[in-house]
Amino acid sequence: MNKGILYGIGAYILWGFFPIYWKLLHNISALQLIGHRIVWSFILLIAVILITGQWTEFRATFSVRVVRIYLIASLLIGVNWLVYIWAVNAGHILETSLGYFINPLLSVLLGLIVMREKLRRAQWIPILIAFTGVVYLTITFGRLPWIALGLAVTFGFYGLTKKLAPLSSLQGLTLETGILLIPALVYLGIVEVNGTGAFLHTGIRADLLMIGAGLVTTIPLLMFASAAKRMPLTMLGVLQYLAPTIQFLIGVFIYKEDFDTTRLIGFSLVWLALIIFWVENYLANRASVEPIPEMGEG
Repeated sequence: MNKGILYGIGAYILWGFFPIYWKLLHNISALQLIGHRIVWSFILLIAVILITGQWTEFRATFSVRVVRIYLIASLLIGVNWLVYIWAVNAGHILETSLGYFINPLLSVLLGLIVMREKLRRAQWIPILIAFTGVVYLTITFGRLPWIALGLAVTFGFYGLTKKLAPLSSLQGLTLETGILLIPALVYLGIVEVNGTGAFLHTGIRADLLMIGAGLVTTIPLLMFASAAKRMPLTMLGVLQYLAPTIQFLIGVFIYKEDFDTTRLIGFSLVWLALIIFWVENYLANRASVEPIPEMGEG
C-alpha cells in the first residue's frame, strides 16, 4: 500500500472521529470552540509555513483578487465548522453524517450549474435517488434536515471556491484562518471580559483540548493534501465516505442517537445513490483508459 493511500485513510479516519473530540467539550458554546479552533489553527499553520520556508512565497501571493476569493472561502468554512460543532454537541451526529454523504452529489450539481460541466445520462439517476431520500427524510422528520443540508451546501460551495482559488491547501487554510482571526480574537476577548469565557476557567483538560483544536484541524488537512498528490482522484473519492460512515456508527452505537425504520429508509436511499454514482464513475473511468486494440489483435 503506497503512502498516498495511507495518508488518505488516516485523514478520513481522523475526520470520522471528530464527534468524539467535540463531545469532550460539550459544555462549552460552539462559538467559543470555533473561536479557539480558528486561533490555534492559524498559529500552527503559520508556524508550519515559517518552518518550511514558504513565508516569502505566501506573502507574494497576496492580491485583492486572492483575498476576495479566500474571504468567501473563510466565511463558508467558518459557518460549516460552527454548524458541525453545534450539531454534534446538540445530539445530531447522524444528521451531520448525512450532510457529508450528500455533499459529493451536491458537488456534482454545482459542477453542472456553475462550472458548466456535463453529466452523463446515468449520473442523473443517483442524484434523483438522493433527492428522493432527502425529501423522504424531510417529510418523515416533519422538518427540513437543515443541519445536513447546511453542511452539504457550505462545504460544497467551499469546495467550489477552493477549485477557483490559486493557493495550496496549506497556504489557503492559513489565509482563511488569518481572515477569521481578528473576529475570533475580538469575540473571545468579549466573552472573557463579561465573565463567560471558557479558556483558563474550565480546567486544564478543557484548555488542552481547545488548544488541540488547531492540531485536529491541521493534521488531517496536511495528510489529505499529501494523499491528493500521490493517489488517483477516483480512489480518493472512495475514501471520502470513510468519515461520514465512522460518524454515523459513532452516533448510533456510542451516543445512542435514534435510528428508527424511517431514518433507515431515508439513509438507505442516499447510500444507494452513492453506490450507483461510484460504480458508474468507476466504469466510465475504466472505459476511458482502456487501450484501443492494435491491428491484428482479436
